[in-house]
This record gives sequence, C-alpha cells and structure tokens, in this order.
Amino acid sequence: MFAETITPEAIEPLELIAFPGTIHVITEEGPELDAAVEHLKAQRVIGFDTETRPVFQPHAPRNHTALLQLSSESDAYLFRLNHLGLPASVVEVLSDPYITKVGAAVLDDIYGLCHYRTVHPNRFIDLQTFAYRYGVREKSIRKLTAIVLGRRVSKAQQCSNWEAEPLNEAQLLYAATDAWICVQLYRKLLGSPFVRLEHLPGDPAPVF
Repeated sequence: MFAETITPEAIEPLELIAFPGTIHVITEEGPELDAAVEHLKAQRVIGFDTETRPVFQPHAPRNHTALLQLSSESDAYLFRLNHLGLPASVVEVLSDPYITKVGAAVLDDIYGLCHYRTVHPNRFIDLQTFAYRYGVREKSIRKLTAIVLGRRVSKAQQCSNWEAEPLNEAQLLYAATDAWICVQLYRKLLGSPFVRLEHLPGDPAPVF
C-alpha cells in the first residue's frame, strides 16, 4: 500500500530520476514529424504533458501552450507548438482509442491545445484521479513520483521560458521526464493492490 501523502522534506533525500532515452525536438512538418507520429501510433501507452511560458505579472493574460510532450519508454517527442502549431497527425494520436495517454491534470492541458486545433481526446488517464484508486491523495507529479516510485523528479525548469530560442538541455530533459514519468507511474500503479478511500465521494472514472 502506498502512503496517502508526503512532505517536501521527505522528498529531498530521494534519488533523482530522469528520462533515459532519446529526446526529439519537432519544430516543423516533414520527415521528423512523420517518424514521431509513426512511432507513437505503434505504442500501447504513452506519457502526455504540455508546457507554457509562465506569466509573472498579476492579472496578465495566460500565454498559449508552447510545448507538447508525448513519450514512449524509449523516445520522447517535444512538439514546439509556438513554431509548428498542432498538426492534424498529432491530433490523430490524441484521439486514437487504441493508445492509452497518461498525464496529470490532462483536461487543462487539452483545453490549452484547443487554441491551435480542436482536440477530441480519447483514452486519456489522469493520474490525479487514477492514483486515488490506490490510496494516494497527492496530485503533483513530484509527489506522486516520490510516493509511488520512491524517487525524486527535478522541478527546477518548471517556470522557465518555454518559448526560448533554443530550449536548453535542462529544459529538454525536464520536459521529456515529465511525460515519460507518467508511464512509469501508471505501470507501477497497475501492478499494485487497489485501495478504495471510503470517504471519497464516489469512484472517479480515470479514463475518458
């Protein structure tokens, strides 16, 4: 059984975990985009995340989504939407009923993607509700990783400029890890005993 919660102090001593595979940055349509889509369509489960350049001024409008990350076990694809837009072929991956997409707070991310193109999400699993089934109350990827995997993910690049030219190596690794780690969390939870928190209102549906 997993812990329901964890403190920041308990996370700090944990060993760092990061994406170990190949990172592909996609900035335009062409062979690299086609290869990315082909690889993703061959997967049964992929990790999903997005990044947006933060706004630090109060009441300033939110920026549009700058980066979409989709990752298999071996390859992470970072689509620079501020250059590329959202290609129809990538939308097909997000709508594919045979590919499980795993992320956290995915509805917010999908809403951001709809600035570029309408997305009809299919077979998405939100770890924020899915982890409840296993007794975990925390919702952030950092805390979920600590509880479920016993490891620590870096959040040093979270508030960096995701429209920078170019993105630096630390940003690329952070973005790839945030998508890839969702697959690791999902697989670990699936292999663990189910626990219902009796005081929760109902049984949240994890797939949509």
